Amino acid sequence: MFVDTAKIHLKAGNGGDGAVSFHREKYVAAGGPDGGDGGRGGNIVFKADSNLSTLADFRYKRKYTAQPGQNGGASRCTGKSAEDLVICVPEGTLVKDAETGRIIADISDSEPVVVAKGGNGGWGNRHFATATRQVPRFAKSGKPGEELDVVLELKLLADVGLIGFPNVGKSTLVSVVSEAKPKIANYHFTTLTPVLGVVRMGEGSSFVIADIPGLIEGAGEGVGLGHEFLRHVERCRMLLHVLDVSGSEGRDPIEDFQKINHELSVFSEELGRRPQIVVGNKCDLADEDEVARISEYFESRGYKFFPVMAAIAEGTDKLMNYVASELQKLPPIKKYEAEPKPEPVIESRRDFTLRVENGIYYVENCGWLMDVMNRVDPDDYESLQYFERVIRDCGIIKALEDAGISEGDTVNILDIEFDFMF
Repeated sequence: MFVDTAKIHLKAGNGGDGAVSFHREKYVAAGGPDGGDGGRGGNIVFKADSNLSTLADFRYKRKYTAQPGQNGGASRCTGKSAEDLVICVPEGTLVKDAETGRIIADISDSEPVVVAKGGNGGWGNRHFATATRQVPRFAKSGKPGEELDVVLELKLLADVGLIGFPNVGKSTLVSVVSEAKPKIANYHFTTLTPVLGVVRMGEGSSFVIADIPGLIEGAGEGVGLGHEFLRHVERCRMLLHVLDVSGSEGRDPIEDFQKINHELSVFSEELGRRPQIVVGNKCDLADEDEVARISEYFESRGYKFFPVMAAIAEGTDKLMNYVASELQKLPPIKKYEAEPKPEPVIESRRDFTLRVENGIYYVENCGWLMDVMNRVDPDDYESLQYFERVIRDCGIIKALEDAGISEGDTVNILDIEFDFMF
């Protein structure tokens, strides 16, 4: 089954914790703190794989977690950083933030892209030694790795896209101009998935053509599989609009052209302006006067019109030569630029609120303190001194005193309670 969208959950590795350790060696007195730093957590990296053509693998595995970094050790030993988790996807896959729709990366070449960064390792206690705090018994915890849901969206990498109503001969045309072998039959929607073929024009010259499954009226609003099919036209540098000039389906080919172009514009204004060449197929079944009428209509409106009989490859060489020459004038296949990540709202280190309820002083809205409290050892006097200095510097102590706190009153900070001491 052809799968071109998937939603997965990513969790980069957490950084390793810093170590609390003291140097111990014979004949070395007061060796001092020597706790090593934690290692970096593993990144989650996306990489294009030319052997993949769908996102089917992501239907069965939806959670990807990188390994955490190793904790620091004694003797200033830094923990080992975790290896990156590499996820292979087909060329042309967009990675989007599932929550905001922001484009994180366009995996269209061989360059790997880091989508979720692993957390940095925490500092060992040797970093916290000062002239007045020579025996720090606390270290810093590792930072958590990035965690997010992403949507993978495959947009085929093709130079030329074949569009048109069902059963107009697109698959037949692809089969005679390239090495692709799509299923061909005389009924609607024979082609249910896009088919890529390489058109070789001689030594060192070729381009990729995509057979896009038949579009129908309303495809621009998602009728049928409209959006799924139109997604794969977006990168195409040029469109070949295939028409059944014989009217074998009981439709007017000119009306077909207008309807499909309307759907293109509804889906994307940029797509509606994409260069088009009109291909009149099944000319052997059409009246010559009718073919002349259709040709005159398009030529008068600036479109290049090519009458062909795809089933017997009549007129296809001339068409492909013209396509190859026009492609040389067009820019390369569209590559989507990654959209910048919104700047996080940085909480001021002095932001907090104070609320008194039932004799308990609640310090709230101070998430920035969590990192400090995670590395405080309540059983270590110097660690508690460090915590007291932080909350004094940021104004919490003064705010408590201004609120009338007394010695022995209970203070609650981030659900951790302690008795206030002057």
